[in-house]
Amino acid sequence: MSDPILSLQHVHKSFGPAHIIRDANLDVLPGERHAVIGPNGAGKSTLFHLCSGQFAPSKGHILLNGREIGGLKPAEVNRRGLARSFQITNIFPGVSVFENLRLAVMRKHNLQFVFWRSAARLRQVNEEVDDLLGKIRLTDRAQTLASQLSYSEQRSLEIGMTLASDPQVILLDEPMAGMSHEETDYTAGLIREITEGRTLLIVEHDMSVVFSLAHRISVLVYGEIIATGTPEDIRGNARVKEAYLGEEAA
Repeated sequence: MSDPILSLQHVHKSFGPAHIIRDANLDVLPGERHAVIGPNGAGKSTLFHLCSGQFAPSKGHILLNGREIGGLKPAEVNRRGLARSFQITNIFPGVSVFENLRLAVMRKHNLQFVFWRSAARLRQVNEEVDDLLGKIRLTDRAQTLASQLSYSEQRSLEIGMTLASDPQVILLDEPMAGMSHEETDYTAGLIREITEGRTLLIVEHDMSVVFSLAHRISVLVYGEIIATGTPEDIRGNARVKEAYLGEEAA
């Protein structure tokens, strides 16, 4: 087995007397799609906040490519090669799809605050945006205001903005939340395509998506990872069934 690209080692997170993450240990392997599941209040979003720099761990280590990232600011974590999307769609609704993506690509090249830009650099940015549009299946919607997209298209755009920094590791926090069955199938297929050759860590409540998409699954209950394994391992794990899955594992 290869070394993990993202590793949480004995990670704790407390807010005053409240212990949200308790001695969490998690290894995400290069190129795998790894899902984190658990009941509401288990600490899944907090775990993502820790990995992406929104929170610093109270104790423990978070390593990306063997280097400590626990406690770094989100921008520095992103520069190290990890990018995430959030539960709530985080786009600029008043500008076009193309401009949303261009702003994200310009940020990668540190061009967002540069007013005198070379034509060659802008051509490169525009070419990268065109490539992203194709990857997220929104080429025909390039000049559409983001506010006029369907909900699933808005989520696709946000995923495209997450991809703009060309991350090694992508974190997606409940990307299918609020979607119809048709939208869920569409978005799951898109995620499978755009994460090819990358590493994905995903939180998702739709068990059909989790079991069809993930190579491995970790189960978080009351801030503790109680099991990690293949979908088949998790389906058959008695402790997981008792703590969380129940009949959904059938």
